[in-house]
Amino acid sequence: MEASRIVPFPAPEGLSIRVDRDRIVLERLVVHDPGLAAFVAERPEAERPGLLDRAIKIGLVALQDAGVTINVDAVRREFDGLLRQTEAANEKAATALEQTLRANFADGDGRLPRTLEKFLGDRGALRSFVNELFDETKRDSAIGRIGALLGTYFDGDASRLAQLLDPTRLNSPMHQFRREITEGFEKLNDRLTAIEAAAAARATERSHSAAKGADFEELLEDLLGETARGAGDTLDRTSDEIGDVIRSKKGDFVLTLDPSLTRGIEVRVVVEAKDRYMSGREMRDELREAKANRGACVGLVVFTPAHAPAGISPFDIRGGDVYCVLDPAAPDIVSFAAAVRLARLTALATLREAVVEVDTEALSRTMVGIRQQLESIKGLKATLTSMGKSAGDVSIGLDRMRDAIVGRVLEAESELRADARTPTTR
Repeated sequence: MEASRIVPFPAPEGLSIRVDRDRIVLERLVVHDPGLAAFVAERPEAERPGLLDRAIKIGLVALQDAGVTINVDAVRREFDGLLRQTEAANEKAATALEQTLRANFADGDGRLPRTLEKFLGDRGALRSFVNELFDETKRDSAIGRIGALLGTYFDGDASRLAQLLDPTRLNSPMHQFRREITEGFEKLNDRLTAIEAAAAARATERSHSAAKGADFEELLEDLLGETARGAGDTLDRTSDEIGDVIRSKKGDFVLTLDPSLTRGIEVRVVVEAKDRYMSGREMRDELREAKANRGACVGLVVFTPAHAPAGISPFDIRGGDVYCVLDPAAPDIVSFAAAVRLARLTALATLREAVVEVDTEALSRTMVGIRQQLESIKGLKATLTSMGKSAGDVSIGLDRMRDAIVGRVLEAESELRADARTPTTR
């Protein structure tokens, strides 16, 4: 709807209007309106100039806004016309675009579907090209040429690959590789044969020399060292040292007992390592000389299984000395430690004539118990030899006996240590 148009009024008679920069000057302004005259008359005379000034300002502002409204309506009419033109242009462009898309992409009749069908369809150019390229019936096709080429290199004994991989052909790479491998294995075989021969010769020579005994002594030194450290004893290897007897080196090791157990008296156990056969008399004579040579009161002789006298495995007491068996290939650490402890107890039992007070009755009872256990072991070993089907039970019994012996030895040692801590009363 169009805005109301402003109707011009005739200027009052004698009115003079002058605009001076930012001021409007009215001269001889007369307004003929009874209602407005009555409204102004109601105001105090002092307020009337301000009232008229505001009235003129309000009127001019209203007229100014009316002019702006006229301009907005004109812009709106122009915008509506432009919008109708734009809609028409868009509709025309959309119609043209739709026609173009249908012409190019419509199903069946579009240019793109027709082109794709021509090249990629069931009877298209690509299918024909692929069929011709991989037709196995044609020798000049790609698959036919590949087959012929592969047949030349891989098909049958006459192929190039067969010739290259045949180790019997003189000029093939595999023939040279085969020859190098054969020569390498021959050299390796010769080397191994030489090593085995040298090892056998060294073993034969070692079995007839003192080296084998040295190996056995090395093992004994390690085991005796561990036992001595655990008991507070001192171990010395004396196989190459001359002792108290002139020109005598008897006694491979000397075990000096802990002085706290002997009240300061030096008590020694001499140890002999034997990996060769000796008769009972020869062994007793050698132990007697070894004890005299090393100032020991008890001897401990350790045999290998192949040279041990009958009836001493794992250990036994004979003539006041301890005999035991130790397998270098599979040493029984528990049995060997028990034998060493038994030799220590036997040495401590010799102190009954010394100044040091030792509970010899308790020690004697323990020694009797140990001897009884050893006799039981001998009986079980005899049973084990004569009764094959009871071997498992006898073996278990042996283990129990061994544990009982070790327990007896430990019990005796604990009694001796308790006695050593008790003050001597005179």
